[in-house]
Amino acid sequence: MRRQRRAKILVTLGPASSTPLILEKLFLEGADIFRLNFSHGSAEDHRARFESIRAIERKYNRPIAILVDLQGPKLRIGTFKDGPIALKAGQVFRLDMSPAPGDIARVTLPHKEVFAALAPKQDVLLNDGNIRLRIKECGADFAITKVITGGELSDRKGLNVPGAVLPLAALTAKDRKDLQLALELGADWIGLSFIQRPEDVIEARKLVKGRAGIIAKLEKPAAIVHLDEIIRLSDAVMVARGDLGVELPTEDVPPVQKQIIRACQKAGTPVVVATQMLESMVHAPAPTRAEASDVATAIYDGADAVMLSAETAVGEYPQESVAMMDRIIKRVEADPFYRHLMDVNQPPPDATKADAVSAAAAQIAHTISAAAIVTYTTSGRTTIRAARERPEVPILGLTSRIETARRLCMVWGVHAVHTADVRSFSSMVEKAVRISGQEKFAKPGQDIVITAGVPFGTPGGTNVIRIATVDVHFRGEDELPPRRRRATDL
Repeated sequence: MRRQRRAKILVTLGPASSTPLILEKLFLEGADIFRLNFSHGSAEDHRARFESIRAIERKYNRPIAILVDLQGPKLRIGTFKDGPIALKAGQVFRLDMSPAPGDIARVTLPHKEVFAALAPKQDVLLNDGNIRLRIKECGADFAITKVITGGELSDRKGLNVPGAVLPLAALTAKDRKDLQLALELGADWIGLSFIQRPEDVIEARKLVKGRAGIIAKLEKPAAIVHLDEIIRLSDAVMVARGDLGVELPTEDVPPVQKQIIRACQKAGTPVVVATQMLESMVHAPAPTRAEASDVATAIYDGADAVMLSAETAVGEYPQESVAMMDRIIKRVEADPFYRHLMDVNQPPPDATKADAVSAAAAQIAHTISAAAIVTYTTSGRTTIRAARERPEVPILGLTSRIETARRLCMVWGVHAVHTADVRSFSSMVEKAVRISGQEKFAKPGQDIVITAGVPFGTPGGTNVIRIATVDVHFRGEDELPPRRRRATDL
């Protein structure tokens, strides 16, 4: 089950992709991480999907990551008495706290926090930014606006306030309940939606308590102001371009995407590019050429993963969407220019032992044309630092914790294997050589570069490099005798 690519594919589940058969097909086509969007579906729906994914994991003996995406403080207007309305440029439209159904002149906005942040001449966006209102007058429970850009408006459409940091809790009551369910089920990653400040991530970390990785979804321009601090506090970051593009000018989204990716590469934090990547495949069996180029650009930029949303959640061609993304990634990574970009954009290692070892391992692998870099890790940090170097060879991440193996499915270039812990140098070398052969990373006569921390099992202690040469044929699951293997300490 080795993937022949470095970047990973994150697949969103929904009505089009929830049966055990479809889930298995998506996995076989290349899905590395499954995303459960807790904005939709019942607890029973999510529990059934969890069980199906774990059954596939057991069947193929390959770790699979599950991301639970919390809804976050999504702002929505109320309902309309007589159905959708048509707002016209220049008309006056009122937002208020009255629970009465709306009409052509007003609608409910049941969020007092929004009114507290409004000011005259400020813009408010409705329906994914398609309707723009400008504040003329506002108070603690109302806002009178002028319609700048009109359009059709229906029940419970979303609302955005560009440029404002809203006094909203990062986790709603629903999010806290959903988080409890996600951790109970065993989610590997928790997606935090609509974060605005570093404190939002800190609050979530206190609740998660290390039981899952935290992925900060960057959907608000306010979060970009605190980008480096949010990256430092998070285990991974998602460039959620759909909502980000609502509050930012469209032309600003591509450079912000690149800014986020570069900052994550410097920090060694996995980064996912998401939303509308193959949007045409919701209803068509092939994407547009522009969409294929969009996916390719994210891969050329060095993203750890790319995500499918509606394409697999509600689309007519979920399996084909995963297969297409898999082909695009492989084609880009086969381009010599891709390798050139990885080398040119590689940030220098931090002044730590772990980074020194990881950078040296990548250089050694290049110099001796090693087949793979093998990392021993408990927390996953050793393997993530190895991936930060974007080595030319694949990374085989060995860990005694299944939770770590699953989380590493998000990381560029890593093939994670759950295996028993090691207690000595000799067993470390033996296991690295055996598994690299079993997983088809190394052939007889090839070298592998091994990194680990001593004493074994101590998180964050990477301090050893070892080169091992495989000089016999593998015999299934048999252990190779130590005398048939050469190893060199560095």
